Parts: sequence; C-alpha cells; structure tokens
Amino acid sequence: MSTWPGKYIIGLTGNIATGKSVVRKMLEHQGAYGIDADALGHRAIAKDAPGYQSVIGEFGRWILGPDEQVDRSKLSRIVFADPAALKRLEAIVHPLVRQAVDVLVRRASQPVVVIEAIKLLESPLRQTCDSLWVTFSPTSVQLTRLMQKRGMTEEAARQRILAQPPQEEKVAAANVVIRNDGSFEDIWRQVQAAWLAQFPSVLETAPTKPIQAPTGQMVAEKGRPKQAAEIAAFITRVTDGRRNLTAEDIMAAFGEKAYMLLRRDGQLVGLVGWQVENLVARTDEVCLDYNIPVKDAMRLLLQEVEKASRDLQCEASLLFLPFNLARQEEIWREISYELRTVQSLGVRAWQEAAQETPHSNELMLFKQLRKDRVLRPV
Repeated sequence: MSTWPGKYIIGLTGNIATGKSVVRKMLEHQGAYGIDADALGHRAIAKDAPGYQSVIGEFGRWILGPDEQVDRSKLSRIVFADPAALKRLEAIVHPLVRQAVDVLVRRASQPVVVIEAIKLLESPLRQTCDSLWVTFSPTSVQLTRLMQKRGMTEEAARQRILAQPPQEEKVAAANVVIRNDGSFEDIWRQVQAAWLAQFPSVLETAPTKPIQAPTGQMVAEKGRPKQAAEIAAFITRVTDGRRNLTAEDIMAAFGEKAYMLLRRDGQLVGLVGWQVENLVARTDEVCLDYNIPVKDAMRLLLQEVEKASRDLQCEASLLFLPFNLARQEEIWREISYELRTVQSLGVRAWQEAAQETPHSNELMLFKQLRKDRVLRPV
C-alpha cells in the first residue's frame, strides 16, 4: 500500500550542482507540488526547531555563531571531512525531515509530489517513491557551478564532489535521467517529455488564450514558459531598455521563479516575479505599465501570488520593493503587509530567505500566510 494514498511521488535526486532544484521548479510549473528535503534538513537544526539541542549535544557549542544559530559552514567542515560525523548528523536530521515531508505531502492538494533530496537513495524516503528522477552533469560543469554560484575554491568544490558517491550509481537506479549540461530550453524539453510520458492525460493547464474579462478590467493569471517571449518584450519595454531581455533569459528565469501576469483587454500591462523556497514566497520583481493604477494592479497581482503560495503551503510572503513604491504604506496596509527588517522576522528560515534576495536599494515587506509551521520547536 502507498505511504500516501492518492499521491504519485517522484523522487528527485542527483549529486551536488547537477540542477536538481531547476528540475523541481520545472515540475512545479507542470503542476506538481515540490518539497526540498535538504532545505527541511537545514530547518531541522535551526534555533527554533526540534533538532537544535541534539546537534549541539553531539558536536558542541563551538558550532554556533554569534546569533546562537548553528553555523552550517563550521558544521560542514566537520561532517564532510569525517564520514562517521556525517552519519551522526544524519541520524539526528533525517527522522525530522521524514516527519516534515509526511506533513507536507498529506496537506498537499496536488496529486503529484516531487521530493528533492541529495541522499534520497540512501534514505527511507526512497521506498515512498513511485518514480526516481536523477539529474546528471559532467564533473567540469559541477566544478564551474560551485565556484561561480557558491563562491567555492576549486579545492573545496572538488572535496564536496568527491565526498559523494559516483553519479553513475544514481543514474543506474533512475527511471528518468535529466542531463543538465546544455541550455535551459534543452532541460525544459527533457522535463516536459518525461512528464508527459508518465502522465499522458495531464496537459499544461494554462489557457491558450488570455482570460476574458469585461472591457477595461484587469485580470491576473499565472505566466507559463511558452509566454517567455511576451514576458521578455514587456519587461524590456517598461524598463525603457535598461533590462533588454530575450525569451532565453526568461526561460532561464523560469528555472528559479514564476511570473504572475496582469492583463487588460488581453494586453499584458504588468507582472511580478516570485519564487517559493523552503516554504517562503519571495516577490522581488515588479514591472507595471505607466498608465495603470498601482494600487489596483498590486492588489490583484499579490492576491494571486498569495493564493498560489498558500497552495504551496508557504508560511510567509516577502515583498521587495523600491523605496518610492514601498513607502506608499496605505497600499500595503490594506492587504496586510508591513515594513520589516530581516532580524525582526524571527524565524531562521524566513530570515535566510530574506538574506538570499539582494535588496540594497529596496525595502522589505512581510505578511504571514499560515500559523502552523513545520519543524516548530518542541
């Protein structure tokens, strides 16, 4: 009997820097619910989570930073150099992650769930999967990504790569292999083909024509990768060419985020770009035509972003805006957003989500979307 009746579980794994998260995002665009088990592992040892005291008891208080949170860079140096230490850490974290995954899968409304985990094959979660997907990249590509995107030295990057089992072991166990050594368009084609092969009756749910509305009325809809050229042209136009984007640029962005589009009389007049990671929604891109009312546009767009984010079980919504827009407090007060600092967010996962979004010339607004957080203190 299935662990979760009525759910089809895709287990997604692959070694470091092979594009697991990009593939998970693409599957989410197809309609799946995505879970990042590795991010849940980080949550499990935060100061406000149940694994915190156990990790301190196992490795000592010296792994804490000035804020009393676990400094994961210190912890990583221990466990990636000592397999026995890594196993002790996993013995603490993995049961908590499995509990959190169980909660999220049971709450999910989507029939297809993707569980992304770098050690999926070594975990009991493997037994819950109906299909195993593996991402693969040549070692040279892994090295480049780790050095460019994570700022690692070549030595540190090689240590991370060599600390993992050979990729061929995961490939041999896979039902689907996604080769991530080309363009985003190539990855997207592979994901779409594999999705339709497994779910032939499931087609892209977006309408082929813009949603109809009374003349002059604005309506919001979720953007789709097939609209990449239209989105790129709109952003280029409203920014007066300061952001001169192509369809390929937007396709790459779809590997990280989603777009909510605003139409009036069938024409694209506004959009926001947002992403959901670790149960936090971050809206960090706003483009509006000059002749539409900002208050009405943002209310419509954010209502739909929040609706989609709640469907993904988000706990909080963060909104990053330029000063002139963020200071229009009456707009945000009406939809329950408030100006906040990173530290005032309190929850470690929310703070980290805020810190991952560069906002030196922006202000951050916050809204809590649900009270029942996973991995709460015990």
